[in-house]
Amino acid sequence: MDLKEKIIHESLKLFSLKGFLSTSTQDILKAANTSKGGLYNHFQSKEALFLAVLSEARKIWREKTLTGLNQIEKPVEKVKKLLENYRDRYLKDTKNFPGGCIFVALSVELDYQRPHLAREINEGYSRLKVMINSFLEQGKESGELRDEVDAKSVTEMIFAGMLGASVVYGMEKSSASLDKSFNSLIEYLDQLAP
Repeated sequence: MDLKEKIIHESLKLFSLKGFLSTSTQDILKAANTSKGGLYNHFQSKEALFLAVLSEARKIWREKTLTGLNQIEKPVEKVKKLLENYRDRYLKDTKNFPGGCIFVALSVELDYQRPHLAREINEGYSRLKVMINSFLEQGKESGELRDEVDAKSVTEMIFAGMLGASVVYGMEKSSASLDKSFNSLIEYLDQLAP
C-alpha cells in the first residue's frame, strides 16, 4: 500500500469513528504516519481527501454488498441477498469501518455544516433506492410479488430499515439486534409474495 492509499484507508477508519469534522489533520497524519507534506502532496485539501475517502468507501460498499447478486435470477431474491450482504459483509466490517456505516455517520454530520459534501453521500442513497425499486418492479412483473404491492413504498421502507438498523448497530454493536432487524426486512419481503 503506497502513502496515498494509506492516507485514504486510515482516514476512512477515522471518519467512520469520529466523523469528518471531528477528525483533525493531525489525527490523519498520526494514523497514516506521515507529515503535512506527505498529506498535501497527494490531496490539496481535507475536502479533496474526503472525496477520495468517499470514493473508496463506495468501492468497498459495492464489493461487499453487491457480491453474488448477478448470480441470482429472481429480482426479489437479489434484494434479499443485498440485505444479507449489507448486514454481514458491510456493516460487520470493523476492519474498514470500526465506527459503523460511514455513509450514515457522515450524512448526519455534514447535512447542515457541509451540505455540498452531504449531497455527495445522498447521491449514493438515491442510486441504492433506484436499484432496490427496480428489483421490486421486476419482481412484480415476474410474479414474485403481488400485483398490488407498491414498489416505491416498499423501497422506502427497506431503505429506512437499512439506515435505522445501521444507526442502532453503530451505537450498540449488537450483532443479534442487527440480525433481527434485517431478518424482519427479509420476512416482510416474503409476506409480499402471492
